[in-house]
Amino acid sequence: MRKRVVIAGGGTGGHLFPGIALAKALKRQDMDIEISFVGTQKGLEAKVLPREGFELKTILSAGLLGKKRLGRWFSWVKLPVGTAQSMCFLIRKRPDLVVGVGGYASGPLVLSAWILRVPILIHEQNSIPGLTNKWLGKIANKVAVSFKESAKFFSKDKIEVTGNMIREEFCQPRETFPKGPRGLFRVLVLGGSQGAHSINVAMMEALESLTSKKGNIHITHQTGESDFAMVKREYENSGFSHDVRPFIDGMAEQYRKASLVICRAGATTLAEVTACGKVSVLIPYPHAAHNHQEKNARVLDAANAGELVLDHELSGPRIAQSILRAIEDPERLEEMEENSYQLGNRDATEKVRQICMDLLADANPKSGHARKIQGNYVLSCF
Repeated sequence: MRKRVVIAGGGTGGHLFPGIALAKALKRQDMDIEISFVGTQKGLEAKVLPREGFELKTILSAGLLGKKRLGRWFSWVKLPVGTAQSMCFLIRKRPDLVVGVGGYASGPLVLSAWILRVPILIHEQNSIPGLTNKWLGKIANKVAVSFKESAKFFSKDKIEVTGNMIREEFCQPRETFPKGPRGLFRVLVLGGSQGAHSINVAMMEALESLTSKKGNIHITHQTGESDFAMVKREYENSGFSHDVRPFIDGMAEQYRKASLVICRAGATTLAEVTACGKVSVLIPYPHAAHNHQEKNARVLDAANAGELVLDHELSGPRIAQSILRAIEDPERLEEMEENSYQLGNRDATEKVRQICMDLLADANPKSGHARKIQGNYVLSCF
């Protein structure tokens, strides 16, 4: 019987791309597995998943943290609506497994799966879980975590330390990486899938201090939608070799080409950077829950695999200093690249895929109890 898996989550690349990595790994192993995603219309998934060839069901859902009173009220209103939408979707889809990878849609969908007694796996990317995953961990069958430090927040009999899932294209041997033109130093600037205004502004300010190296630097810059026009105009006026985009689709190729990466310190970004063995200037998002991005960045900084720059220290001259140091000290850069590569975890996706297969085997020996129970609810959605 054909197995069905629903992956819940998204909103940002940090939640969405681990889910895509898992979906592709499951399909490589068994092309007959049917995979669907559940997310929101406003999330990144609405743009990316159709291009990746996966079905997306959108529901109403929104975060509660960081909202003012009216915003929190609207979020609470969306929660039961999103849960009802999730219930109906699961009843129609009749999945054998639900996987929560974080993001606004994960909560309602995983809760609905628990009500319908569908087996549940959640994956926590960060060292300190958010409130939603802490709660969902109580009802999940298994919890895959990226950091050993996360284990204390969940039941011991559910925990599997896997690392953070990344797509297969990030796991290629370094020997296959393309070589750029000799003497050209490639800087990759990222602010996450939605961009980061402070990084965009600092990079524009840094160009003046990098003028002496203008002929030796190429900058690829993911800006996000809101700053795209401004950043593109500044590069065109500066005369630097550049490639400016609101969002980069082929990120693995850009990592492989890069000499230095300037980025936030989300768990998925760092998993990709270290898998490729790249040196990074890490600027943690200062408002991340539990300050987890700074904690992530300090791991690389302590291992001499990256350089930590706090957001309040960020400026054009500070960024320019990091770039010039990397250009002028290639031996140090090479040592840091090796340190970064050693930190990389390139088999996390396979570990999570195996957990999924084990849960599917347990749920499906005789067509699965979840489907029998869901059948009692079919008429309620029509």
